[in-house]
Amino acid sequence: MATAADDDALDWHLLPVHARTVWRAEGLLALAPLVVSAVVLVVLDAGLAGAAAVALIGTAGLAALWWRVAGRRWESWGYAERERDLVLRRGVIVRRLTVVPYGRMQLVDVRQGPLARWLSLASVQLHTAAAASTAQIPLVAEDEARRLRERLTELGEAHAAGL
Repeated sequence: MATAADDDALDWHLLPVHARTVWRAEGLLALAPLVVSAVVLVVLDAGLAGAAAVALIGTAGLAALWWRVAGRRWESWGYAERERDLVLRRGVIVRRLTVVPYGRMQLVDVRQGPLARWLSLASVQLHTAAAASTAQIPLVAEDEARRLRERLTELGEAHAAGL
C-alpha cells in the first residue's frame, strides 16, 4: 500500500482543460442575476446608477475570484489506477486523498450535464459498499468515462469475487 510520501510516484491522470472551462462557466452563470439586477436598477431609475456601478464592480471582483478558484480546483484534481484500488486527489484549501478499493465498488455511474455534454465531458460516480461513501471523477472526456466505467466495473466484480 502506498503512503503519502509515495503519492507523487503514482501515474496521475489529470482532468482535461475543458473541465476547467465548465467550472468557470458554471460560476460565472451563477453571477448573471447580479448583472441583470444592476442593469434593471439603471433602467428603472437613473438615480440608482451609482448602486448599479457598485454592484457591477462587486460582481466583476467575484467573477475574477471565481475564475482563479476554478482554475486552482482544476489543477488540484487527479486520479490514479493502482492494482487493487483507485486513488483520487483534490482540494484547493484542504487537500484530500481518497483510496477506493475495487472490491468495495458496487456501482459505477456516468452522468453529464448540458454544458459537459456540449464539451464531450462526463463525470464518473463510484458507489461503494458503505452507504455514505461515494467518490467521483468529475468531467473527464466521454471516451475516458466509458473506459473507466467498463474497467472499474470489471475490476470491482473481479475483486469482490475474491473477498
